[in-house]
Amino acid sequence: QVQLKESGGGSVQAGGSLRLSCVASGDTDSPNCVAWFRQAPGKEREGVAAIYLGGGSTHYDDSVKGRFLISRDSGKHTVSLQMNSLKPEDTAMYYCAAAQRYYSATVGRPNEYHYWGQGTQVTVSS
Repeated sequence: QVQLKESGGGSVQAGGSLRLSCVASGDTDSPNCVAWFRQAPGKEREGVAAIYLGGGSTHYDDSVKGRFLISRDSGKHTVSLQMNSLKPEDTAMYYCAAAQRYYSATVGRPNEYHYWGQGTQVTVSS
């Protein structure tokens, strides 16, 4: 089993930045891919960014390309999401997810991920 815990959410004005962190514990050798998803009220959960832990390849949803950066610190079992130039439409609950996953050039769907954190709220005001 893998436990994931997110931190770093908060409220910020449009154009601002936030950095989310996801710390893994338990069987941390099991997943090879960690992603960030988000879900706004009344909307489906959507993939934002993913990183493969071995080679470090990253993938982003088009809505965040050039603004968000996903990175890993293997020694600390941590994956971070640096979010810049935030927009009101980025407002959502952000979730960290992990999986043992075949390589894909996309973030993937929620049902591809086996482990989930509790989420952290990000609110961007105009």
